[in-house]
Amino acid sequence: MDPIADFLTSIRNASAKGHEKTDIPFSKMKVNLAKVLKDEGYISGYRMMEENRVPFLRIQLKYTDTKQPIITGIQRVSRPGLRIYEKSNTVKQVDGGMGIAIVSTSKGLMTHKKARAAKCGGEVLCNVW
Repeated sequence: MDPIADFLTSIRNASAKGHEKTDIPFSKMKVNLAKVLKDEGYISGYRMMEENRVPFLRIQLKYTDTKQPIITGIQRVSRPGLRIYEKSNTVKQVDGGMGIAIVSTSKGLMTHKKARAAKCGGEVLCNVW
């Protein structure tokens, strides 16, 4: 019963299989996660769609020229049974600085780099590399 973990798993599985897109049940949190992933260049796009009055989110995955997925790893950090909170200056780098950590702050979802610049800590939702 963790919708964020389901979102991340859908993206992980679809990119591992080489799919162009994946459909995920809609929520505002998932839209914000998709926005951060698009802004950082991990996905090529997303949009909200509706079929039979059921809203869902369509994520367009991104690949290199050699058909390798841009997202090589995606990991849930904080989960419903164990929440992980970090101060702005203690959020660790992901994959030697090559990845991002997505942090839920009082100013919305943002990467760990933007959270550090805004001096805003929060719950570390996931790591993407």
